[in-house]
Amino acid sequence: MKKIIFFLVGILVISTSVMARDYQYISAAELQKRIETNKQGLLLDIQVEDEFSEHHIENAVATYAYPVKSDQDKQKLQAVVKQAKASKEPVTIICPRGGGGAKRTYDYLKEQGVSESRLLILEGGQAEWRY
Repeated sequence: MKKIIFFLVGILVISTSVMARDYQYISAAELQKRIETNKQGLLLDIQVEDEFSEHHIENAVATYAYPVKSDQDKQKLQAVVKQAKASKEPVTIICPRGGGGAKRTYDYLKEQGVSESRLLILEGGQAEWRY
């Protein structure tokens, strides 16, 4: 019985790690340091228009693409895709809380040919931005 349990736990661990998707994150403090030294690259904000108007990081590009689930949401990212591909700078994705919308944007940008080595998600999103 113990062997079966260990086997099932092993299968679960392996399948979870295969299914898990790693994303690169940047803390608010690290992003603030980059902004202070003008090394922030492209700040891509996907918040809806009302939230962006209420609070956003200075010089962030508004796309209003949140939640980045539909083709219409993804279409809102097209101008930024061109900008990101034309540059070699980092691309920091800012969403309301740094969760699903940011991950979908990350995946979409990667699918469109933006190098994953340049993609970052702001940890905690705009909700955690204190600067």
